[in-house]
Amino acid sequence: MGAFRTVLHRAEGEIVEKKSRFIATVLPVETEGEAEAFLNELRKKYWDANHNVYAYRVGQKKMIERFSDDGEPAHTAGMPVLSVLQKEDIRNVCVVVTRYFGGTLLGTGGLVRAYSKAAQEALKAGLVIQKEEYVRCRIDMDYTLLGKMQYGLLQEGFTILDTEYTDCVSMRLLVPQADQARFERGVIEMSDGKLKPVEEGRVWAAQAEGTWHYFDPPAEK
Repeated sequence: MGAFRTVLHRAEGEIVEKKSRFIATVLPVETEGEAEAFLNELRKKYWDANHNVYAYRVGQKKMIERFSDDGEPAHTAGMPVLSVLQKEDIRNVCVVVTRYFGGTLLGTGGLVRAYSKAAQEALKAGLVIQKEEYVRCRIDMDYTLLGKMQYGLLQEGFTILDTEYTDCVSMRLLVPQADQARFERGVIEMSDGKLKPVEEGRVWAAQAEGTWHYFDPPAEK
């Protein structure tokens, strides 16, 4: 399974167009069942709304895409929400846009713009991240190599998680699985063959606003 874009957490965004309220709620999901359960939850929460439009994209190897206009003119609501997810290549998410009619018709173009904008606001609030598999690595070295290795690894774009100073220096890094071979070659070359990284495990992770977040492996579907 490769890296993919999704959202970090459940979130809500809201816009108002000609007195109509569009409340968009997004949730990261792993299965179609989770998406349907989320949709049912919001239908109960917003039971008095005029429309509960939705779209979701779920899956890794096989993508499942669903949407509903929920009574709005065909392809003016659910499809625009799905198109936002497709354009940004965001998966394993469900977006529900709830509309409370404000008394003024928006027209076909107005509906498309409103539902699209509401979905975008929800994604922004949910923080779009890139989940991928990382390798936890450790490099043990003499103090004389510390400066050179720190500089070289950062220049190559690798993430140093922490550094422990004892009788030697132990540097721990998080390396994208796809870059593991390049990382290992780089360590050997930068240290003139003196160092070799040790793998300490693998994890699915993503960085958002300067903080690392860790996840269970996504379902292989």
